[in-house]
Amino acid sequence: MTDDTASDDTGPEATGPENTGPENTGPENAGPESTTPAEPAPGAAPDQPTRAGFVALIGEPNAGKSTLLNQMVGAKVSIVTHKVQTTRARIRGIAMHGPAQIVFVDTPGIFRPRRRLDRSMVAAAWGGASDADIVLLLIEAHRGVTDGVQGIMGQLAQLPKATPVALIINKIDRVKAETLLALSQQLNEAFPFTETFMISAERGHGCQQLRGWLAKTLPESPWLYPEDQIADLPMRMIAAEITREKLTLRLHEEIPYQLTVETEAWEEKTDGSARIEQVVYVARQGHKGIVLGKGGETIKAVGQASRVELEEFMGRRVHLFLQVRVRENWENEAERYDEIGLNYRDGDDRSK
Repeated sequence: MTDDTASDDTGPEATGPENTGPENTGPENAGPESTTPAEPAPGAAPDQPTRAGFVALIGEPNAGKSTLLNQMVGAKVSIVTHKVQTTRARIRGIAMHGPAQIVFVDTPGIFRPRRRLDRSMVAAAWGGASDADIVLLLIEAHRGVTDGVQGIMGQLAQLPKATPVALIINKIDRVKAETLLALSQQLNEAFPFTETFMISAERGHGCQQLRGWLAKTLPESPWLYPEDQIADLPMRMIAAEITREKLTLRLHEEIPYQLTVETEAWEEKTDGSARIEQVVYVARQGHKGIVLGKGGETIKAVGQASRVELEEFMGRRVHLFLQVRVRENWENEAERYDEIGLNYRDGDDRSK
């Protein structure tokens, strides 16, 4: 295994300063176990109980789960690209609706896994669904009932029986009304969904009705997070995901699926800015040259785009430095899975 290290820093001009970490978005590892319940909503009526809980978004890759999460939260907290399987770990985004706090869990797309990483991603998706108070199954209106959808539908019965499962038909602007109605009828005959919503996550159509239903369906509970927190991920991981998104958008074919990004160092500067050092791990020596680009053009452009988004997200300057390293077997290293929020053991091949 080669472990070539290239100090391909994009430099201050291609990077910049940032901030807004779990320091600004909320506790670094906030979760139902580690979060102190927040106070009731200032605008809520005294006799109106607060509600809170977890809503899992499941579906095939590229069904629009991350787009819906960002739409519901009102801010970008999850990767959105035209490529499938870009969400790897369970990402939590938090939305407020009256006295209700809705914690959305954006899970990896469910597909037929081939590699250890694939199996860990699919296990994370079903784990998020099993632990949720409500499950939303997203279906693409124009694709209808694919083999992948049928496979997911066949496993819905394994969820806890008391868990409400709602059908979300997304991208409704791509088909005619009669097609939507027929698709809804077909899916509801196959599984007893609690509710059905027809939406366009990208445009926001139907999302307000969905948000209202979720708010009233979640169990009565103190809030699980502070009112102003919008995500439950360490800022180091959010920063790495932003850079991985920029790489995914810029690179082609299989390379985005064979790389990962880790935030290796984070330094708070006296002027209020932040210095962030990240490593891009690729599986092959040939991929390293592609990620770097001619004269370092590609990695520099990625660093610039990532820095701009980080500065906007955190509200301060960021100095971002990127390195590209070859690590041929990174998909089989437990440490890499810990960094991206997956369980290495979930990737064990139990078919053997």
